[in-house]
Amino acid sequence: MENATAFASHPDKACPFCSLPPSRVAAENSHARWIYDGYPVSAGHSLIIPKRHIGSFFEASDEERQAMLSLLDQAKAVIQQAHQPDAFNIGINDGAAAGQTVPHLHLHLIPRFLGDVADPRGGVRWVIPGKADYWTGR
Repeated sequence: MENATAFASHPDKACPFCSLPPSRVAAENSHARWIYDGYPVSAGHSLIIPKRHIGSFFEASDEERQAMLSLLDQAKAVIQQAHQPDAFNIGINDGAAAGQTVPHLHLHLIPRFLGDVADPRGGVRWVIPGKADYWTGR
């Protein structure tokens, strides 16, 4: 994968987020779109995506960040009503080393349900399994 910054200056015709069909868009505002993830890890798993093709959260303008957070709140309310999750994970894979596979910034909103995993403690820390279980010293 190329450096995410290389994608910031122009839309990529092959980018799945730059070529979203309108039917995939749950909601949008002036700077961002909300879609349901095509490969959800739970019911309601959503992505919040800036309209401008940028690779990193750190390249987003204040207006883009605010637009994304506004849609995050909207998506959370809809998902809460539709699926009644017990909690949420919110995350961004920013760069290839962090697991980013689509080089267009996107924020994950993942509904979580009691019992969906045996022990949810550690949450996003599980991206590096040896560091997640800090409370037992393992």
